[in-house]
Amino acid sequence: MSSAIMKAINLILSADPELMNILGTTARLCLSSSLLALIIGVPLGVWLGSARFPGRGALVVINRTLMGMPPVVCGLIFYMLFSGVGPFGKMKLLFTVTLMIVAQVVLITPIVIGNMESFVSGISEDLRETALGLGLGRVRRYILLMNESVYHIFSTYLLAFARAIAEVGAVSMVGGAIAWKTNVMTTAIMQYTNRGNFSLGIALGIILMTISLVVNIVISLVQRRLSR
Repeated sequence: MSSAIMKAINLILSADPELMNILGTTARLCLSSSLLALIIGVPLGVWLGSARFPGRGALVVINRTLMGMPPVVCGLIFYMLFSGVGPFGKMKLLFTVTLMIVAQVVLITPIVIGNMESFVSGISEDLRETALGLGLGRVRRYILLMNESVYHIFSTYLLAFARAIAEVGAVSMVGGAIAWKTNVMTTAIMQYTNRGNFSLGIALGIILMTISLVVNIVISLVQRRLSR
């Protein structure tokens, strides 16, 4: 075991080409999907948290249900849609990073919406009274809500990124974990461990845990700032 750990450290320090390829694919997947989920989810979450209309409660329940969607179910849906016999099979997107990004956006966006909705619903009433007192219109009230949510938006993005980098079920189904093409850290760890290549699996595990630690430290600092 100690020799495998030493080999893993050497792989990291020597910037092994296969390791770098996996990290590059992971970075492309996670940054793209988390940013797209943020762009889509933040406006919807702020709107859902501040608006009052019939059916709002049902939308909140639906979104919270989607927040708990099993990744393998999401992967199965996209696999059926984009396989050779599926309605979008002619697009040839199955086993590509592009479809992996789309699947992750579907998984992560409800989480972004849910986090923003919970935060905004707690501050929207006070801000609405302040905005009405200042004579602000609907658009300026929305901008005010966005300004008050800046730190929470950043915290939500980090949460979305952490969710994206830890995902394995959907990306393995729609990406196929193809070496030098769609293999990311989570799928590669399973793949190489099953093959008995513990060194590369350990190296990826070390990097993944380090990234997760950094992200969680930053989230804690942001949340501490929000609580002041």
